[in-house]
Amino acid sequence: MKESPLPDSTPASTVAAPPRARTAHRPEHEDAARARPQAAGTAGPAVDDLAGIGDIVLAGAASGYAHLAARDTVTIGRLAAAARAAADALARPTLWPRRADRWQPAPRTARRGVSGRMRVSVVALRPNAFVELAADRPRAGRTEARSEVLALVSGQAHLVVTGPDGALLAVQELARGKARVLGASGGHQLINTGTATLVAVRVGA
Repeated sequence: MKESPLPDSTPASTVAAPPRARTAHRPEHEDAARARPQAAGTAGPAVDDLAGIGDIVLAGAASGYAHLAARDTVTIGRLAAAARAAADALARPTLWPRRADRWQPAPRTARRGVSGRMRVSVVALRPNAFVELAADRPRAGRTEARSEVLALVSGQAHLVVTGPDGALLAVQELARGKARVLGASGGHQLINTGTATLVAVRVGA
């Protein structure tokens, strides 16, 4: 009679398990980048690299392009305010021009309230004298017309507007304390219609 083989008495816990395949650890941001769909044939920017996105990196910073730089805009209101301030500063006769009947740069006292591209000039007119004022046309290199404002310092004056053919278009009184904006309708003449010396200031940009 044959004896049956003895059963294997080795515990199940001592049986060696097959080794597990080890996988390389990937950072979480790489997994997120892999999960994003991308267009065929294109490579998206790195997740942490924003150096090439100027709208994000340079938000709020000054632009390096000259045509995008902020400019100090000179408005008619600023010109009128500067003209009235210059007229008030020239109230003393000791500050009036010594040479009559021609425009000349205003003294420093009259230019304290001016900023940017503003120019201030002053003229003294004898009775019945007049001085030419250029029409409001663009200067060389500029597409927009220049702006000029007149203000009376002392005396009595009228502003005469003439057309290209010399025809009289308008006669306007230049009152004390009010600024007069020069238009682009033709030539202008400032005339002393009083019996005393006329002093006026002109502010332009």
